[in-house]
Amino acid sequence: MGEMTVTTLEGRQRPTTTSPIAGAEDDRNGRNLLRRLRTPRRPRLWFEILLIAVSYWTYSLIRNAVPEQKAAALRNADWIWDVEQHLGIAVERSVNHAVDSVTWLIVGMNYYYATLHFIVTLGVLVWLYRCHPGRYAATRLVLFATTAVALLGYYLYPLAPPRLVPGGDFIDTVVVHNTWGSMASGDLKNMSNQYAAMPSMHIGWSLWCGLTIFALASVPWVKVLGLLYPTATLIVIVATANHFWLDAVGGMICLAFGYTVARLWYGKLPYQLPQLVPESTPRRTSPRRPREPAA
Repeated sequence: MGEMTVTTLEGRQRPTTTSPIAGAEDDRNGRNLLRRLRTPRRPRLWFEILLIAVSYWTYSLIRNAVPEQKAAALRNADWIWDVEQHLGIAVERSVNHAVDSVTWLIVGMNYYYATLHFIVTLGVLVWLYRCHPGRYAATRLVLFATTAVALLGYYLYPLAPPRLVPGGDFIDTVVVHNTWGSMASGDLKNMSNQYAAMPSMHIGWSLWCGLTIFALASVPWVKVLGLLYPTATLIVIVATANHFWLDAVGGMICLAFGYTVARLWYGKLPYQLPQLVPESTPRRTSPRRPREPAA
């Protein structure tokens, strides 16, 4: 602390120092605030419903507001296809044609693609809210951070899905079988950005669900189902010609970013936090002294 001089009544000056109490108290208040923000607390139902609704509305708004850069998206699709051929994994077209030949299977996959993406994700959030309130906020942060960085990918790297690549000989299974199966096909295509295939949030969200179920479920067969869900989703997004394999890799990278954000904020992975939030204890107050009777 720097010294200050104070003039006394006698006219003499003497040095004095500023008290460190105020600065230390500010630092302590800042640390306490940060600790409170990082401490898991019991989620409030009305707030969570509002937060999820507003977040998904914002995600859809921003995703669909990204300009549909068709030329760049088609160039990027050609590049992705060339890379996959070089790596020997460009089998999307074979999978697409093989599954499309089994009508009941491909129609089921169309509905899978359109519905489970939302149903399972919301179901896992509800399960966390009810059974793992101490881990809920951190795990939700992973999902939100994953989705936020995906929006950046849609803007920076427009990509056409395989079904929209001219001359690619891919089958748009929703159009061919006249099923309601995708916001990006049929009558609903004008409501969705057609060239936001990278990264795949079907993979990002389904892998988030699968890892959460595997880590926290207590029943072995439920853990297995958790791992099977993103695996099945990967097959579905390729069979319906909505994504390349590498779109799934993009979704995994976004999810890794989400886990990193949660790990940095809470100091632990979400699944390492306590399952339950400890009940807050009422503040102890000192008993009042009885008033003395007036003389």
